[in-house]
Amino acid sequence: MDSPVKDIPVAQAATATTAVAAPASAPAGRSHRLGPVALVVAGGLSVQFGSAVAVLLMPRAGALGVVTLRLVLAAAVLLIACRPKVRGYTRADWGTVLAFGAAMSGMNILFYLAVDRIPLGAAVTLEVLGPLVLSVVASRRLVNLLWAGLAVVGVALLSGVTSGGLDRLNPAGACFALAAGAMWATYIVFSARTGRRFPQADGLALAMAVGAVISLPFGITEAGDRLLVPSTIGLGLAVALMSSVLPYTLELLALRRLPAPTFAILMSLEPAIAATAGFLVLHQALDLTDALAIALVIAASMGAVRTQVARSSH
Repeated sequence: MDSPVKDIPVAQAATATTAVAAPASAPAGRSHRLGPVALVVAGGLSVQFGSAVAVLLMPRAGALGVVTLRLVLAAAVLLIACRPKVRGYTRADWGTVLAFGAAMSGMNILFYLAVDRIPLGAAVTLEVLGPLVLSVVASRRLVNLLWAGLAVVGVALLSGVTSGGLDRLNPAGACFALAAGAMWATYIVFSARTGRRFPQADGLALAMAVGAVISLPFGITEAGDRLLVPSTIGLGLAVALMSSVLPYTLELLALRRLPAPTFAILMSLEPAIAATAGFLVLHQALDLTDALAIALVIAASMGAVRTQVARSSH
């Protein structure tokens, strides 16, 4: 979940991100697309392995402390790098940034509360339902109900409903992940609006600062002076760079040459990348049912994106 651009596995959201990046038309040649695709994949790997590092950091600072470290440090880096202007904007502009920052903060808080209780791959799989629902609602096409149904089957397998009980996942963790998905969908809407109102990445930097301020009381309440331990700050900076700053930069570069629909489809692979990161870093093994559940949600996301793209081309 996580980076300012990464959490967008639907066509509309990718198009919104394209507006932020102000990309040129993508070249048609396959060789021209391999580079941007590699950048997007690298960004996805950075995000999810950053999330795995965040889980390792939780015993030191708690879930809310990790959120605060990530947002505060990412905001500091982006504000220094972007140096956004704060004058010349309307009240509506600032309202959009405040809503974007609040959505960003809520999404991160809920996601990290989820991964503190359930495996990373499962959390991202449940979270991705938010953008998927947004895609289905926005498209208003009957075929997308098929993709939504496929996703529901995947979630049922993941949660254990099909085996007679909700014993596969911690119920609170699953609810936090689903709520994070709802905030993700909200984030997508306000990300697009912010991109239209602010130049370059200025809106993102300002929204990240808003999110950092919102998260600060929660982090201080949970972690207190543990947030000031140098080694904890170092790991927090690694999470901020891997989960926000680096993937945003990579995806921004990729979107200058990569069509938005292709970007959206690549984003649908996030649950698989998260499951891999969880296995390699956190030793969170998947059984066959878990793998099938994640595959169904990925297929549903890709199907929804392709349906939306086909509609837009007509």
